[in-house]
Amino acid sequence: MSLTRHDIVIVTPVFEDLEACGRLFKELTSELGHSVYVVAVDDGSVRQPLTIASLQDTGIAGAVLKLRRNVGHQRAIAIGLSYAAESLLPDQKVVIMDSDGEDLPSTIPALLSQLDNPLIDVVVAQRKSRVETFRFKAFYQIYKRFFSLMTGRPISFGNFMALKPAAVQRLVAMQELPIHVAAAVLASKLRTGICPLHRGPRYAGQSKMNFVGLALHGFKALMVFAEDVLVRVGIFSAVIALAAVGGSALAIALKLSGVSTPGWFSIALGVLLLIFLQTGALALMTLMLTGMMRSGSVVTAVAHREFIADVIETTP
Repeated sequence: MSLTRHDIVIVTPVFEDLEACGRLFKELTSELGHSVYVVAVDDGSVRQPLTIASLQDTGIAGAVLKLRRNVGHQRAIAIGLSYAAESLLPDQKVVIMDSDGEDLPSTIPALLSQLDNPLIDVVVAQRKSRVETFRFKAFYQIYKRFFSLMTGRPISFGNFMALKPAAVQRLVAMQELPIHVAAAVLASKLRTGICPLHRGPRYAGQSKMNFVGLALHGFKALMVFAEDVLVRVGIFSAVIALAAVGGSALAIALKLSGVSTPGWFSIALGVLLLIFLQTGALALMTLMLTGMMRSGSVVTAVAHREFIADVIETTP
């Protein structure tokens, strides 16, 4: 892959969305001209496989990575980033975006402009407006607060982002990247800038992500910070267990003083004892799991080549 004549590398995953990505390529050509190189990752499409003609028809340079099977949106991005990282030059910039039109090509210059700051490694898009249902927006707000509570970190961005080459090299060496791209950026300790942008409507078709898929995607972000989540759950369980011990002591004191009514003491003590045993066991389990994760954690690069069946390149 030769990137010497291109300033911007676009990495985008595509799954059964030929019409939408074709329009994306046209808009990228219109907005950025021949300065852009597209790495389109065909995530095992069967009904509408991505072909090199989709790039050639728009006159844009790029490569189509044909994956052996469907690996999911996040791993497809990780494979595309790893492929691009092999040939990146120090003065180039990388943009990750979806191929359905919700990430607007017209907003890419705004993302890239912040990368000129030497104190910023990656610029993420924070949505000023969304074209989604009220139910999705409500659950998304709940999820953001739950994520912050469980990890101690706020998350308010998705996959649409611009990165410097050094940031790309750092991310592709992280085992968390194929799990959740945005969470991996948080975990990478990269210096992050925020660019408020509007979200566009889909070019064509319907989203293939249902509610269950969105929930799974959210939980995968928590998996990236599994240690933090386990420690917080363990602390919460320990606090509840201590409260149960205190409640039991109070119940015994009331019984000995003759204040408690008949039958109340045995029920209260039994419930508090059950709470103590359950939360105590949960606290011990989380501590054990945290210790196992710390002792067995090994950071390995994303082995992307084994997923790629074919690479087809074109030049404008």
